[in-house]
Amino acid sequence: MDTIQLSSEIRTQTGKGSARTLRSTGKLPAILYGPETDTIMLTLDCTELEKALKGKSAESILLDLRIDSGKKGQSKKVMIKEVQRDPVKRDYLHVDLFEISLKKELEVDIPIHLVNTPIGVTEGGILQHVRREVKVSCMPDDLVDKIDVDVSELDIGQSLHIGDISFPSGLKSLEDVDITVLTVVAPRVDEVEEEEVEGEEVEEERVEETEGEEPKSEEES
Repeated sequence: MDTIQLSSEIRTQTGKGSARTLRSTGKLPAILYGPETDTIMLTLDCTELEKALKGKSAESILLDLRIDSGKKGQSKKVMIKEVQRDPVKRDYLHVDLFEISLKKELEVDIPIHLVNTPIGVTEGGILQHVRREVKVSCMPDDLVDKIDVDVSELDIGQSLHIGDISFPSGLKSLEDVDITVLTVVAPRVDEVEEEEVEGEEVEEERVEETEGEEPKSEEES
């Protein structure tokens, strides 16, 4: 997996007022920490972060963080631990970064990406995607941003479980093999029955209208 470059600067001011000021200029408050790292307050470029996260899961990407302290710069391998976003506008509010060791295994949630269309869906079935991520352990260099799973052979009534997935080299699943990832179910029969019932009701209304009419005289005919 390629490492994504991300720039940052040391931040000295804290508080909601300072954070609002930063965001108004296209910057974003962040914090870096780790088991062997002193906590560092940082400022990120919001546009650069959005570009780094585009089309990816925030927790499954590896970042090469460049920290500019004014006098000298340093680089650290980090992952995004948490991203806070505005519940309405969905704008980024704050980012937690976690420094990692390239010599230690990670435990991360990797998105499951479905490839192709199941046979059962082309025959009218409905795809139910139950589990969209899987927790794995791996070395940082083996990290991937998604796991592709070919579902083209699934027919109606069939399911795919964690144990059915072929994981990329270096990745080990930490999930129960019997966990259902997706299933293809038959179309709901009640929808068809509802259409039939509606047709019957219309027919009954017509019969009632006919029965309620007075017989026409020969002159009226």
